[in-house]
Amino acid sequence: MTVTAEQREVSRGSAAVHRVRREPGVRDRDIPVGDGERAEHDERPYYRPLWVEDPAPRRRMPDPVRTAAVRAVLIVSVTLIQAMVAFLCTLAGSWLAFPMVISSVVSVVVATWAALDVWVTRQVWNQRHGVVSTPASTARSLRRERRAARRQARSAERAQARIRRRAGAGQLSHP
Repeated sequence: MTVTAEQREVSRGSAAVHRVRREPGVRDRDIPVGDGERAEHDERPYYRPLWVEDPAPRRRMPDPVRTAAVRAVLIVSVTLIQAMVAFLCTLAGSWLAFPMVISSVVSVVVATWAALDVWVTRQVWNQRHGVVSTPASTARSLRRERRAARRQARSAERAQARIRRRAGAGQLSHP
């Protein structure tokens, strides 16, 4: 008796654990079964995954940009909490209201700087590393030229080392 996933969900509801009936001749892949151990109607639990991994639609942010974004999110969240505390202290008439309002204003300035820092860091990273998505990117051709120059420099260095090794080949002792 073969049961599809849809039939299991309809018959049992949307519970996380289901029982699956296996046919008598079917072996489990990772558990070897001897001939005498086969049961007529072997049941084992079937666990549905809680989520399904989808491939990322976009590339990951570069490390410096991600670091700046995390920093900005933390600063903005602290700013919002500070502003809320300042508002509640003002409503309560607490002596802490004035220092909290002043620190909230300063924190808003810092949060603005942090958001601008994310933008600037992203722009700088794009400018240094080039936009790889466009085929005629100038940064890509510059990188290609630099790689070719490095390859030539390494091969010239290896050739010089080879010449130096050969020059000392006929000597009996090294200086």
